Amino acid sequence: MDWPHDPDGEEGSEGGRKYGMAIIAKKIDEEEDLPLSTREFAEAHADEPIRINYKRIVSVGDIFEHVEDGEFDTMVEFHKAVGRGMRAGGFWDYHPKGDNPEKKSA
Repeated sequence: MDWPHDPDGEEGSEGGRKYGMAIIAKKIDEEEDLPLSTREFAEAHADEPIRINYKRIVSVGDIFEHVEDGEFDTMVEFHKAVGRGMRAGGFWDYHPKGDNPEKKSA
């Protein structure tokens, strides 16, 4: 895919390789952007690249197809929703294990 900017460049990951949630979080200014609508965030950043791991890059839009619509007052709430969506969409290689993994915090 032809991305609007290099996912490993300065705009994509501050000049180094950062992955997934770290890149999504950098797109949010807690002082100005909260409360945050997932729909508005996805529309504003849909075509931007997110490096999932050392070999896979997807768009913000691809990830947010799996994130439930909602409005979040805190970054923690937003991160939990995005994390659930990333797991549901198969974007994370790590999944919690144990007796009750769905009860582990994101």
